[in-house]
Amino acid sequence: MIDPRLRDRVAVITGANSPLGIGAGIARALARQGVKVLLASLPETPPASTTGADRIYSAAKATSTDHVRDALRADGADAESLAVDLADPAAAPAIFDHTETHLGPVEILVNNAALCVPDTFRPDPARGATTVAAASLDAHHAVNTRAPALLMAEFHRRHLRRKARWGRIVNISTDAAPGTPDQISYWATKNALESLSRSAAIELGSAGITVNTISPGPVQTGWISADMNTRFAEFSPLGRVGRPDDIADLAVFLASHQARWITGQTIYAGGGKRMI
Repeated sequence: MIDPRLRDRVAVITGANSPLGIGAGIARALARQGVKVLLASLPETPPASTTGADRIYSAAKATSTDHVRDALRADGADAESLAVDLADPAAAPAIFDHTETHLGPVEILVNNAALCVPDTFRPDPARGATTVAAASLDAHHAVNTRAPALLMAEFHRRHLRRKARWGRIVNISTDAAPGTPDQISYWATKNALESLSRSAAIELGSAGITVNTISPGPVQTGWISADMNTRFAEFSPLGRVGRPDDIADLAVFLASHQARWITGQTIYAGGGKRMI
């Protein structure tokens, strides 16, 4: 049996309020290894009218973070939650203060939260999208790029202050980060997150902190309809779309003792949809 040596470590996971999401999956997987988890999320207000998969996805994202916390506790985990707006620059110290008060010093940081609102360079956007503008770019940057950067900086400051020598940062990107149509701001800010991760890996390594990025392909978190599922499955040599636990298991590995010699890497987890 492989021991990842994670018992009683303390983790912060952002974007973990949806019970169908990757963040909640990572929280469950870490908790099974005895990690104490703090879920830092802000439920989203669902659109006025949605149908099918969009309705399931919107309802899941509107779930209170406490719901996932309570489910973890019911399984015996040591879990806390904090409703926090990651677009607020004051969120980072507030998250770490809350975690230290209730669980202890943060040793694992998982930046999973993301804003994704379709936008395009086209002046006549398709239904559901908007033409890219300053407001959309700034909103995506605040959550997808600035918040992880501030959280990594806060993690490092507190790590140095207590003279710690072990730390793990796992950032969640997307395999379309290099750029594709119709979600311009989302892809761009995720690509920036991958750059931040590599820079952090270089600068934080001397303190014993590894920094890696998981870049998932399509993962069923409630948004993939039956037709999309069939189409996306054709992109993968393994013949299916991803599940949250596919990403969660990789996050546990990157946090583990066994991944001690891995840092500054972007790992594509999409069943072979993208290869390099």
